[in-house]
Amino acid sequence: MSAVSTESLLSELEMFDIPCQDDSVLDKMVEQCICYRIQADEMVLEWVAHSTTKNGLKLTVDNLEQFEHEVLNKRNKSKHGSKREETRKKPRDFHSLQDLIKAEEEEETLLDSYSTPAKGSQKRALATPENPHSKRSAALLASPGLLLSPATFSPSATPSQKYSQRGGKGEVVVTFGAVQGTRWVGRKAPGVGVQLEMLQGPEDTLRCSYKYMFQRLRDVQNVLTEKIEELGEGLRSHFNIEEFSPVSLPAQDSITVVGQVCCDSNGKLNAQSVLLETGPEQGGQQVPVDLSELKEYSLFPGQVVVMEGMNTTGRKLMASKLFEGFPLPFYSADVKMEMDEASEPVSVLVACGPYSPSDSLTFDPLLDLINVIVRDRPDVCLLLGPFVDSKHEQVEKAQVTETFEAIFTRCIESIVDGTKTVGCPLVFVPSQRDIHHHFIYPQPPFTLPSLSKDQAQRVTLVPDPCTLLIDGVTFGVTSTDILFHMGAEEISYGTGSDRFSRILKHMLTQRSFYPLYPPVEDVNMDYEKFQSFGQMFITPDVLIVPSELRYFVKDVIGCVCVNPGRLTKGQVGGTYSRLLIQRSASSDDQKRTSPCLAAQVVKI
Repeated sequence: MSAVSTESLLSELEMFDIPCQDDSVLDKMVEQCICYRIQADEMVLEWVAHSTTKNGLKLTVDNLEQFEHEVLNKRNKSKHGSKREETRKKPRDFHSLQDLIKAEEEEETLLDSYSTPAKGSQKRALATPENPHSKRSAALLASPGLLLSPATFSPSATPSQKYSQRGGKGEVVVTFGAVQGTRWVGRKAPGVGVQLEMLQGPEDTLRCSYKYMFQRLRDVQNVLTEKIEELGEGLRSHFNIEEFSPVSLPAQDSITVVGQVCCDSNGKLNAQSVLLETGPEQGGQQVPVDLSELKEYSLFPGQVVVMEGMNTTGRKLMASKLFEGFPLPFYSADVKMEMDEASEPVSVLVACGPYSPSDSLTFDPLLDLINVIVRDRPDVCLLLGPFVDSKHEQVEKAQVTETFEAIFTRCIESIVDGTKTVGCPLVFVPSQRDIHHHFIYPQPPFTLPSLSKDQAQRVTLVPDPCTLLIDGVTFGVTSTDILFHMGAEEISYGTGSDRFSRILKHMLTQRSFYPLYPPVEDVNMDYEKFQSFGQMFITPDVLIVPSELRYFVKDVIGCVCVNPGRLTKGQVGGTYSRLLIQRSASSDDQKRTSPCLAAQVVKI
């Protein structure tokens, strides 16, 4: 087989008028030709066939990886299969048996090069490296608790070049509140006197794992029905509505109905595909809704709304008025305020994973975050997953040499030991993307049996979602990217507000950490647990909603909503957030003041 070159590939691509200026794409194609033992012309023909079936797929590295997975792998398997069949059918003599044994030995050698080394060779791999680390790495790894030695995680432990060369370190990209002259340093004795606990709703909080993967459709229906009835009853009393009418009953007068917004197909919701689905008390029917008479609206699938309009035929509701939901009251901390009302503000640091760049498992961003914690000495650190990201390149390609649980344990121990001198409480929130943990929503808290008694005293393990009480200030926390999920489904007209504010307002008025129904495919929802642990029982003072979308800090109907961004964005550094909070005594005129004095989003 003659060697494949980039020039030969380019000439073949030009024959089909396929432009390619990216050297990395050509290098990837050469690599695939060598790996799968195919010539340049054959490679380009296979790509053209694959691209045509995918509606003219562009030639990129990502698409080539997909092409390799879907086409080349199967092609290789079928070739090997046919060769083996031929070999089985042939009569074997001594020489053919020797060739067969030699081929099998070569195959085993090739497999060994991709798998974990045998016990004999592993001793050498796990020994102290002969090449000394850089001064910075040596200083960090010399600390007793910082166990993030990348060589134990992955055979390719080179630090991310893009992350190390990032600019704007420590740059403040978002500010909120009175930040002029603010000192972002915790109290003199961090952790002392800071009240930190989980708030409980009508039912106890989710404290341990539970059995899932079995729920009946009837149970899901009951949860959705109860949601419609509960929110509908609140809207009826709030707007002084006498009663709700059945949605599918023809009426010549204006009627008021309650129901859940849904789409008439599996596609994305739009103004022409809106249906209103009512509960059993109003007939349990679905009726199309005409929104043309509404001056403004913002709707998404799963939203419980009250509409007023005409339905003369019983087959379509002409909506003329839309009643928006209203939020729950804020937490009343009068009973809890035993300390001096003029107490110092509390500094809270919030960061969300992934904590390593996508091209390396060196955890450099996490080490930098630990340095920030040691420098600023916050009173509380709120750290959200993923800690071992299921979407990491080396995790997806099975290139790690240690169990996911072991990597996670090292990661947590590094954070706990690295911040030992600070002594601040650490709150760990799991994520749907944590590959070693239960990917069910609501998600139970992590379990960390390896922590010592002294370490465990500073660590609080909470579920996703949860409501925390930090020094009299309530924090609603979820690591699930609800902003991204709802942003793809929400439709609006004439509202005049930005999309983030609308989605956050929906969360607060629908009183749910995940009001979207049906959820996206990535979210595995257990509806009975969701009814117990996924709802808001108060409006939080601060709502933490990390997302792939742009970071922000916003005041939405009195609640300060924070998207701290992710600590890493692909191969480059991301952001974290810091807040100053102070509980305020209830004034004589009962006017509420926000306990969030100031907030910032900062580049790592």
